[in-house]
Amino acid sequence: MYPPRSQRNEGRKKARKPKIGKAWIITNLVLLLMIVGLFGYYYIFERDSSDSLAENAQYSQTEKNIQTGSANDDEYPTPSGSEEVNETKESTVPDTSSSPVTTPDTNASEGNSSGAKSSSEKDRQAQENSPKKDANNDDANSPAVTLHFIGDVQFSGKVEQRLEQNGFDFPYQYLGSLFHKDDLTIANLETPVTTNGVGALNKTYVYKSSPKALTAMAAAGIDAVNLANNHILDQGTSGLLDTLNYLDEKGIAHAGAGRNAKEAYAPHYFERNGIKIALLGATRVMPEANWNAGAQQPGVAGAYDSTAIVKSIREARNQADLVIVVAHWGKERATALEPHQTELSHAFIDAGADLVVGGHPHVLQGMEQYKGKWIAYSTGNFIFSKSTVPATWDTAIFQATCTRNGDCKMKLTPYRADLGQPIPLKDAETSKILQKVAALSPSNVSIGVDGTVSVQ
Repeated sequence: MYPPRSQRNEGRKKARKPKIGKAWIITNLVLLLMIVGLFGYYYIFERDSSDSLAENAQYSQTEKNIQTGSANDDEYPTPSGSEEVNETKESTVPDTSSSPVTTPDTNASEGNSSGAKSSSEKDRQAQENSPKKDANNDDANSPAVTLHFIGDVQFSGKVEQRLEQNGFDFPYQYLGSLFHKDDLTIANLETPVTTNGVGALNKTYVYKSSPKALTAMAAAGIDAVNLANNHILDQGTSGLLDTLNYLDEKGIAHAGAGRNAKEAYAPHYFERNGIKIALLGATRVMPEANWNAGAQQPGVAGAYDSTAIVKSIREARNQADLVIVVAHWGKERATALEPHQTELSHAFIDAGADLVVGGHPHVLQGMEQYKGKWIAYSTGNFIFSKSTVPATWDTAIFQATCTRNGDCKMKLTPYRADLGQPIPLKDAETSKILQKVAALSPSNVSIGVDGTVSVQ
C-alpha cells in the first residue's frame, strides 16, 4: 500500500530543503562576487582615467609653455649693436667688434643692500620670500617709490680745488633735503676715488677724487652710483678697488664695475616701501677692451657685446619688481643719438628693464617711451668741471615715481651745472631747458611747464 498523500508531501519537502539551502548560498556567493567585481572594476577604471587626465593636463601645459616661451631658457635673442668708434676729445674708444671681448658667466648674485635709506636685513629677506604680486592686481592704492637720477659727478682738478676752499658739501647747498625725502638717489660716478693709483697714459682727461667727497655725498642722501663709464679705471685697477672699498665704507651702493665680471654685471638690490628694486650699470664707451671685467679681473660691465648685461637684466627681472639700468653711451657734446643708444635701450627693455637712464654725452638728450617704459638718453653733467660749451651747463634732476608693476611717471627739474655745483634756475631758464629736451624727443613726447613728461 502506498503511504498517505500527506506523508508523501512531507517527504518531498524534507528532500527539497537541502537543495534550496545550497541554491541560496550559491546565489548569495554569485551576488557577492559580482558586487566585489563591480567595485574592483570601478576603482581600476577611475584611477586609470584620473591618471590619464593628469598626464594630458601636464602635457598640455608643457606644450603651452614651449609655445609661449615661458619654459626656462638661458638664451635670449638680442639685436646686434652698432660698433662704430666714438672718437672724442675726452676718450678714445676703440671699435671692439673685432677685438676679443670677455663675455663672463654672470650668475648675478644679489648685491649688498646697503645705503642711506636701506631697509633692515630682516625686511629684505621677508620681501624675497614673499610671493610676487601680480601686476594686474596693482591699483591706485599700490605702493610706489620716488627715485632721483643725476648726471655725471666727479671731484677732480678744478672741482677739487673749489671744494677744498668751500667744503665738500658745497655741491649740495642748493638741494636741501631733496635726496633725503625720496626713496633712492642714483648718480653716475665719473671718477675713481683713491689716494693711490697710477694715472692712465693714453687719455686726455684723467680723473682722481678724494675719499672726502664720498663722505659729503652720502650725507647729501645719494644712495647709489653707476661705475660703468670711461673714467672709473683712470687710476688703474688699484684705483677701482680703492673706489669700491671707499663706497662700501660710506654705505653707498654701486653697480656696473667690480672685482670680477660676476660682481660687475650683478644687479644691486634694494627694498623700498615693499618694492624690490634692481640696479644695473653698463658702458658702451671705454678707452681699451681690457677695461672689461673678467673672471678674475677687475673692470667694468661692458656693453659692446650686450650678451652679458642682457642676461643679468633677465635674471634681475625674475627677482625684482622694478629693474633699472644706468647706461654710459653716445657721443660727447652731441644732442643727436648714436644708433647704439636706441638699439641697446630697446634691448634692455626687451630683456625686462623698466627704466633706462643714460649718460656720457655731457649734454641733455631727449626722452623716449618704448613699450610703455621710459628712456632718458642723457642726464648731462651735475657736479663737474665747467666747459666753454654752453650746452654742457644745462642739466636736470630726473625724477621717476614708479609702482611695483614697473609703471613710472617722469618729471624733470632743470639746473645749471656750474663749476662743482648745480644751481637752481628761474622760470624762463627752466622753461627753455624743458622745451629743449622735448624738442630732442620723439614727437609724441611732451613736457609740461612743471617738468612732467607725458606721451600722447
